[in-house]
Amino acid sequence: MNIYVILKRTFDTEEKITLSNGKINEDGAEFIINPYDEYAVEEAIQVRDAQEGEVTVVTVGNEEAEKQLRTALAMGADKAVLINTEDDIENGDQFTTAKILAEYLKDKEADLIIGGNVAIDGGSGQVGPRVAEILNIPYITTITKLEINGGNVSVTRDVEGDSEVIETSLPLLVTAQQGLNEPRYPSLPGIMKAKKKPLEELELDDLDLDEDDVEAKTKTLEVFLPPQKEAGKVLSGEINEQVSELVKLLRTEAKVI
Repeated sequence: MNIYVILKRTFDTEEKITLSNGKINEDGAEFIINPYDEYAVEEAIQVRDAQEGEVTVVTVGNEEAEKQLRTALAMGADKAVLINTEDDIENGDQFTTAKILAEYLKDKEADLIIGGNVAIDGGSGQVGPRVAEILNIPYITTITKLEINGGNVSVTRDVEGDSEVIETSLPLLVTAQQGLNEPRYPSLPGIMKAKKKPLEELELDDLDLDEDDVEAKTKTLEVFLPPQKEAGKVLSGEINEQVSELVKLLRTEAKVI
Protein backbone atom coordinates (compact mmCIF):
# COMPACT_ATOMS: atom_id res chain seq x y z
CA MET A 1 0.00 0.00 0.00
CA ASN A 2 1.25 3.45 -0.97
CA ILE A 3 0.64 5.76 2.01
CA TYR A 4 1.40 9.48 2.28
CA VAL A 5 1.23 11.66 5.36
CA ILE A 6 0.93 15.43 5.00
CA LEU A 7 2.28 17.19 8.07
CA LYS A 8 3.11 20.65 9.31
CA ARG A 9 5.79 22.17 11.51
CA THR A 10 4.14 24.14 14.31
CA PHE A 11 5.03 25.88 17.55
CA ASP A 12 5.53 23.66 20.56
CA THR A 13 2.26 23.56 22.49
CA GLU A 14 4.15 24.78 25.58
CA GLU A 15 5.61 27.75 23.72
CA LYS A 16 4.60 31.26 24.79
CA ILE A 17 3.62 33.24 21.70
CA THR A 18 4.98 36.79 21.35
CA LEU A 19 4.49 39.36 18.61
CA SER A 20 7.03 41.62 16.96
CA ASN A 21 6.03 44.26 14.39
CA GLY A 22 2.65 42.64 13.92
CA LYS A 23 4.08 39.16 13.29
CA ILE A 24 4.61 36.10 15.45
CA ASN A 25 8.15 36.12 16.78
CA GLU A 26 9.86 32.82 15.91
CA ASP A 27 13.32 33.69 17.26
CA GLY A 28 14.38 31.04 19.75
CA ALA A 29 10.99 29.34 19.64
CA GLU A 30 10.66 25.56 19.79
CA PHE A 31 8.87 23.76 16.97
CA ILE A 32 7.33 20.28 16.77
CA ILE A 33 5.23 18.12 14.45
CA ASN A 34 1.69 19.45 14.63
CA PRO A 35 0.17 17.19 17.34
CA TYR A 36 -2.76 16.08 15.16
CA ASP A 37 -0.28 15.13 12.46
CA GLU A 38 1.45 12.81 14.93
CA TYR A 39 -1.76 10.76 14.98
CA ALA A 40 -1.58 10.69 11.18
CA VAL A 41 2.02 9.44 11.19
CA GLU A 42 1.22 6.75 13.76
CA GLU A 43 -1.85 5.55 11.87
CA ALA A 44 0.09 5.41 8.60
CA ILE A 45 2.76 3.23 10.23
CA GLN A 46 0.15 0.91 11.71
CA VAL A 47 -1.66 0.56 8.38
CA ARG A 48 1.62 -0.14 6.60
CA ASP A 49 2.58 -2.80 9.11
CA ALA A 50 -0.81 -4.47 8.73
CA GLN A 51 -1.20 -4.12 4.97
CA GLU A 52 2.44 -3.91 3.87
CA GLY A 53 3.62 -1.01 1.77
CA GLU A 54 5.47 2.27 2.32
CA VAL A 55 4.92 5.48 4.28
CA THR A 56 6.14 8.81 2.90
CA VAL A 57 5.80 12.01 4.96
CA VAL A 58 5.53 15.30 3.08
CA THR A 59 5.63 18.90 4.24
CA VAL A 60 5.69 22.37 2.70
CA GLY A 61 7.95 24.92 4.36
CA ASN A 62 11.60 25.82 4.80
CA GLU A 63 14.76 23.90 5.67
CA GLU A 64 13.93 24.11 9.38
CA ALA A 65 11.14 21.58 8.79
CA GLU A 66 13.72 18.88 8.14
CA LYS A 67 13.90 18.28 11.90
CA GLN A 68 10.20 17.41 12.07
CA LEU A 69 10.49 15.17 9.02
CA ARG A 70 13.38 13.33 10.66
CA THR A 71 11.25 12.88 13.76
CA ALA A 72 8.55 11.24 11.63
CA LEU A 73 11.19 9.01 10.07
CA ALA A 74 12.41 8.08 13.54
CA MET A 75 8.84 7.13 14.46
CA GLY A 76 8.90 4.63 11.60
CA ALA A 77 8.05 6.37 8.31
CA ASP A 78 10.07 5.14 5.33
CA LYS A 79 10.71 8.31 3.31
CA ALA A 80 10.34 12.06 3.67
CA VAL A 81 9.86 14.93 1.24
CA LEU A 82 10.43 18.61 1.96
CA ILE A 83 8.93 21.01 -0.56
CA ASN A 84 11.00 24.11 0.19
CA THR A 85 9.14 27.33 -0.58
CA GLU A 86 11.32 29.70 1.44
CA ASP A 87 12.70 31.52 -1.61
CA ASP A 88 9.46 31.52 -3.60
CA ILE A 89 6.55 32.27 -1.26
CA GLU A 90 6.43 35.02 1.32
CA ASN A 91 2.76 34.87 2.31
CA GLY A 92 0.91 31.66 1.59
CA ASP A 93 -2.37 30.31 2.90
CA GLN A 94 -4.27 27.02 2.98
CA PHE A 95 -4.91 27.17 -0.76
CA THR A 96 -1.19 27.64 -1.37
CA THR A 97 -0.22 24.62 0.73
CA ALA A 98 -2.98 22.39 -0.68
CA LYS A 99 -2.14 23.31 -4.27
CA ILE A 100 1.54 22.46 -3.77
CA LEU A 101 0.80 19.17 -1.99
CA ALA A 102 -1.75 18.12 -4.60
CA GLU A 103 0.64 18.90 -7.42
CA TYR A 104 3.26 16.69 -5.78
CA LEU A 105 0.80 13.88 -5.08
CA LYS A 106 -1.10 13.86 -8.37
CA ASP A 107 1.07 11.21 -10.05
CA LYS A 108 2.14 9.25 -6.97
CA GLU A 109 -0.73 6.72 -7.11
CA ALA A 110 -1.38 7.14 -3.41
CA ASP A 111 -3.77 4.59 -1.92
CA LEU A 112 -4.14 6.46 1.35
CA ILE A 113 -3.34 10.04 2.34
CA ILE A 114 -3.51 10.98 6.02
CA GLY A 115 -3.23 14.39 7.62
CA GLY A 116 -4.07 15.95 10.95
CA ASN A 117 -7.59 17.21 11.55
CA VAL A 118 -6.32 20.76 12.15
CA ALA A 119 -3.04 22.56 12.72
CA ILE A 120 -2.79 24.03 16.20
CA ASP A 121 -1.50 27.36 14.88
CA GLY A 122 -4.16 28.10 12.25
CA GLY A 123 -6.93 25.68 13.16
CA SER A 124 -8.72 25.96 9.81
CA GLY A 125 -8.77 22.25 8.94
CA GLN A 126 -8.79 23.17 5.25
CA VAL A 127 -5.61 21.69 3.77
CA GLY A 128 -6.59 18.01 3.79
CA PRO A 129 -10.02 18.48 2.20
CA ARG A 130 -8.60 20.93 -0.35
CA VAL A 131 -5.95 18.40 -1.40
CA ALA A 132 -8.61 15.72 -1.85
CA GLU A 133 -10.81 18.05 -3.89
CA ILE A 134 -7.94 18.91 -6.22
CA LEU A 135 -7.03 15.23 -6.59
CA ASN A 136 -10.72 14.35 -7.02
CA ILE A 137 -10.68 11.57 -4.42
CA PRO A 138 -13.01 10.92 -1.44
CA TYR A 139 -12.12 12.36 1.95
CA ILE A 140 -13.34 11.94 5.51
CA THR A 141 -12.35 14.27 8.35
CA THR A 142 -11.94 13.89 12.13
CA ILE A 143 -11.59 10.11 12.07
CA THR A 144 -11.16 8.08 15.27
CA LYS A 145 -11.02 4.60 13.72
CA LEU A 146 -9.80 3.24 10.38
CA GLU A 147 -10.31 -0.30 9.09
CA ILE A 148 -9.11 -1.41 5.65
CA ASN A 149 -10.10 -4.67 3.97
CA GLY A 150 -8.62 -4.86 0.49
CA GLY A 151 -9.91 -1.81 -1.35
CA ASN A 152 -12.81 -1.28 1.06
CA VAL A 153 -12.58 1.05 4.03
CA SER A 154 -14.70 1.53 7.16
CA VAL A 155 -14.14 4.79 9.00
CA THR A 156 -15.49 6.04 12.31
CA ARG A 157 -15.47 9.81 12.63
CA ASP A 158 -16.11 12.20 15.49
CA VAL A 159 -19.19 14.38 15.09
CA GLU A 160 -19.37 16.86 17.97
CA GLY A 161 -19.23 14.33 20.80
CA ASP A 162 -20.97 11.51 18.92
CA SER A 163 -19.68 9.30 16.11
CA GLU A 164 -20.72 7.98 12.72
CA VAL A 165 -19.46 5.10 10.60
CA ILE A 166 -18.80 5.62 6.91
CA GLU A 167 -18.08 2.94 4.31
CA THR A 168 -15.92 3.98 1.36
CA SER A 169 -13.07 2.75 -0.84
CA LEU A 170 -9.49 3.53 -1.76
CA PRO A 171 -7.92 5.83 -2.82
CA LEU A 172 -8.92 7.99 0.12
CA LEU A 173 -7.80 10.98 2.17
CA VAL A 174 -8.58 11.10 5.89
CA THR A 175 -7.72 13.54 8.68
CA ALA A 176 -6.89 12.28 12.16
CA GLN A 177 -8.68 13.28 15.33
CA GLN A 178 -7.46 12.77 18.89
CA GLY A 179 -8.35 9.23 19.99
CA LEU A 180 -7.43 7.56 16.70
CA ASN A 181 -4.31 6.07 18.32
CA GLU A 182 -1.48 6.79 20.73
CA PRO A 183 1.54 8.15 18.81
CA ARG A 184 4.78 6.39 19.63
CA TYR A 185 7.93 8.13 20.81
CA PRO A 186 10.95 7.81 18.53
CA SER A 187 13.31 5.17 19.94
CA LEU A 188 17.09 5.55 19.94
CA PRO A 189 17.45 2.89 17.20
CA GLY A 190 14.70 4.67 15.27
CA ILE A 191 16.53 7.99 15.56
CA MET A 192 19.75 6.41 14.30
CA LYS A 193 17.96 4.73 11.38
CA ALA A 194 16.21 8.01 10.50
CA LYS A 195 19.56 9.62 9.71
CA LYS A 196 20.02 7.16 6.83
CA LYS A 197 16.48 7.21 5.48
CA PRO A 198 15.88 9.19 2.27
CA LEU A 199 14.78 12.80 2.63
CA GLU A 200 14.14 14.46 -0.72
CA GLU A 201 14.06 18.25 -1.07
CA LEU A 202 12.06 19.86 -3.87
CA GLU A 203 11.22 23.40 -4.95
CA LEU A 204 8.30 24.88 -6.89
CA ASP A 205 10.23 24.58 -10.16
CA ASP A 206 10.52 20.83 -9.63
CA LEU A 207 6.72 20.66 -9.58
CA ASP A 208 6.32 22.89 -12.64
CA LEU A 209 4.66 25.52 -10.47
CA ASP A 210 5.35 29.22 -10.23
CA GLU A 211 4.33 31.83 -7.67
CA ASP A 212 1.19 32.84 -9.58
CA ASP A 213 -0.09 29.26 -9.52
CA VAL A 214 -0.06 29.17 -5.72
CA GLU A 215 -0.83 32.79 -4.89
CA ALA A 216 -2.74 33.05 -1.62
CA LYS A 217 -6.51 33.52 -1.81
CA THR A 218 -6.65 35.23 1.58
CA LYS A 219 -4.77 38.08 3.22
CA THR A 220 -3.94 38.54 6.90
CA LEU A 221 -4.81 42.08 7.92
CA GLU A 222 -3.75 41.98 11.54
CA VAL A 223 -2.28 39.61 14.13
CA PHE A 224 -2.89 40.31 17.82
CA LEU A 225 -2.93 38.52 21.15
CA PRO A 226 -6.25 38.09 22.99
CA PRO A 227 -6.86 40.61 25.79
CA GLN A 228 -5.83 39.57 29.27
CA LYS A 229 -8.66 38.29 31.40
CA GLU A 230 -9.75 40.64 34.15
CA ALA A 231 -10.09 39.41 37.70
CA GLY A 232 -13.50 38.01 38.56
CA LYS A 233 -15.82 39.41 41.21
CA VAL A 234 -17.17 37.52 44.21
CA LEU A 235 -20.64 38.65 45.27
CA SER A 236 -21.54 38.71 48.93
CA GLY A 237 -24.65 39.13 51.02
CA GLU A 238 -27.98 37.33 50.94
CA ILE A 239 -29.04 35.49 47.80
CA ASN A 240 -31.54 38.17 46.76
CA GLU A 241 -28.86 40.84 47.21
CA GLN A 242 -26.38 38.83 45.12
CA VAL A 243 -28.97 38.40 42.36
CA SER A 244 -29.72 42.11 42.31
CA GLU A 245 -26.01 42.96 42.19
CA LEU A 246 -25.41 40.42 39.42
CA VAL A 247 -28.21 41.84 37.27
CA LYS A 248 -26.85 45.34 37.82
CA LEU A 249 -23.32 44.32 36.78
CA LEU A 250 -24.54 42.45 33.72
CA ARG A 251 -26.44 45.57 32.66
CA THR A 252 -23.92 48.31 33.48
CA GLU A 253 -20.50 46.64 33.12
CA ALA A 254 -20.85 43.55 30.95
CA LYS A 255 -23.69 45.17 28.99
CA VAL A 256 -25.17 41.84 27.99
CA ILE A 257 -28.72 42.60 29.18
